[in-house]
Amino acid sequence: MRLQMLGVGILAAVCAAACGGGGSESGAGSTAAPVTTGTGPKVDAATAGEVKGTVVIDGAAPANALIKMAADPVCARENTGEQKQETFTIGSDGKSLANVFVYVKDGLGNFSYDVPGDPIVLTQKGCRYSPHVFGLQVGQKLQVVNEDPTLHNIHASPTANGEFNFGQSLQGQKNFTPRPFTVKEVMVPFKCDVHGWMNAYVGVLDHPYFAVTTTDGTFSLKTLPPGTYTIEAWHEKLGTTTQTVTVGDKETKTVDFVFKAPAAAN
Repeated sequence: MRLQMLGVGILAAVCAAACGGGGSESGAGSTAAPVTTGTGPKVDAATAGEVKGTVVIDGAAPANALIKMAADPVCARENTGEQKQETFTIGSDGKSLANVFVYVKDGLGNFSYDVPGDPIVLTQKGCRYSPHVFGLQVGQKLQVVNEDPTLHNIHASPTANGEFNFGQSLQGQKNFTPRPFTVKEVMVPFKCDVHGWMNAYVGVLDHPYFAVTTTDGTFSLKTLPPGTYTIEAWHEKLGTTTQTVTVGDKETKTVDFVFKAPAAAN
């Protein structure tokens, strides 16, 4: 145990020096987000419609991997009982699939959209990221909060946006990410290099038409302008699936997605 604690202490010192442990707020908070994205007109709310639906898994979902937190006594103390990954979060009906990112992939044209002034908050609590899957708009700030009395680091590995990696060593520490998300990208993975089981995913879009399914597998994309759209559903292990839907003036359409469960390993 003393060796484990020594390892955590060394990593804390290295990460605090190299990853920008800093104070309670970091520099990206002072970077003004753009007021809008896009160059066209705003959506007319008087004619807008909605796409809603559910996402389910066909077959038995694989068991989530067990998490061993003993290497960090703080994480072990903050969590009682068996801990598992959130890869497959299934509803009480045995088929509804949560943590699926659903969004308009194509068909919006050149509308412009206001960028929310409030940041999205990613919390580290109980040595987990929360939420596990989330979305934000290009130009919207992301604030990361450490609610644990132990070191975490936040390492984003995008392909289109800029990579960042910074540490938070203090409980209650709040930082805006050192690099903003400037282009759309579905999805950007996050991990904690200190606690290898911690992971999350963010979908970055240049419009507001995205949602994450809840434990009952439902989603809703509201205030969509009339048009024909490609809707995509993304899951971290099951991949993606798409459907095409046409929405008329003030019309609500239902689109349901089914992911096939992977074959059981022999």
